[in-house]
Amino acid sequence: MRVVWRRHLLGLGLLGITFVLCGCLLNNTLKLQAAASGSVDAFLVLGGSISREIYVAELVKQYPTTKVLISQGSQDPCIWLIFQREEASIEHVWLEHCADSTFGNFYFNIPILRRWHVHKVKLITSPTHLPRAKWMAQILLGAHGIWVEVDTVEEQGIPGNQESLVKTGLDITRSLMWAVLSQGIQPQCSQLKPLAAVDLEAWRKSGFKCERQGMEN
Repeated sequence: MRVVWRRHLLGLGLLGITFVLCGCLLNNTLKLQAAASGSVDAFLVLGGSISREIYVAELVKQYPTTKVLISQGSQDPCIWLIFQREEASIEHVWLEHCADSTFGNFYFNIPILRRWHVHKVKLITSPTHLPRAKWMAQILLGAHGIWVEVDTVEEQGIPGNQESLVKTGLDITRSLMWAVLSQGIQPQCSQLKPLAAVDLEAWRKSGFKCERQGMEN
């Protein structure tokens, strides 16, 4: 009799969990559908090519109030000079220097985007970074109800990302796992600062070198 009751309770428990998960999935799907038809709340730039930072500076001239998050991009003064040259506002631009991989780009920046109450993000990367970056973004950001729109920027010279089936498979696998774990775990980046806080004179004294595309005219 006890065995029967235990099985009965276990069955009810599994049924309850199933209903909760289905409810969460339905709720998240509705959020994504609503976000898809809305406007872009933030630009997320994946580091790896200065061309992406030039591109987002041009975008900011059209959308000066949209927040920009540049994840492990070029050196700070190089980005500052790009925005100055493009005469683009730096008021809403943030630099994140915690990530050391594509997975890290999302690992550290999901909590930031959530704090900003972002519902739709424009992901800026390069064609050589696809489809891996796009799939990871859709899995990880989508798990938090954030719709992803992708803009690709052609690179000059050697591609910043070298893709392979193995790398894609591993990243997609851990992204699926982190999509679940990140619902309760929110990593914090200690190396996040506004672009406006960059001290160009201090950088000039210590010395820095930008790619040709990001140099002063």
